[in-house]
Amino acid sequence: MAIARQRMTLDEFLALPEQEPPLELFDGEVTPKVSPKMFHSIIQSYLLVWFNTFCRPKRLGRAFTELRTTYEGVSTVPDLVYFVQERIPRDANGRALPDALIPPDIAVEIVSPSQSVTDLLIRCVWYVANGVRLALLVDPDRQSVVLFRPGSEPIAVRDTGSLDLGDVIPGLVLDAEEMFADLNVG
Repeated sequence: MAIARQRMTLDEFLALPEQEPPLELFDGEVTPKVSPKMFHSIIQSYLLVWFNTFCRPKRLGRAFTELRTTYEGVSTVPDLVYFVQERIPRDANGRALPDALIPPDIAVEIVSPSQSVTDLLIRCVWYVANGVRLALLVDPDRQSVVLFRPGSEPIAVRDTGSLDLGDVIPGLVLDAEEMFADLNVG
């Protein structure tokens, strides 16, 4: 069932069957998630490994790709989310839940060629206004990263530079040059 930009309530949206690509509900509008391209996939894979290599051995938390998050009347599938260990959505037996009904600690959106950077910027601002502690907007084509925090001005780096994520993950600093170097697969 294809749905192209229609309006509905959260309850109507949650009653829809899952499909590929996943649908998202943002600001009352239903849209299909954009299919990732190579640069997008490289950055997403890099960040997943980078977060989990640093965090999982220390039991600080865990990163997940394409995890549906539903809270504050919105249901999105960020490219990557991170939960600190004690906030990972799980059942009484400690088993992971299929969906996250709370905001992640970090949400990452990676720009794909057919996506509106403005739409993703608005989404990142919404994330931090609604419980996400840090949001990252990564643009592989421009080799830029913008970091959003609640109550703070966004911080941007391009090509090189670093972003300190220590307020959520102590000791973790994102090196933009290292991340974007991963785009060179030669």
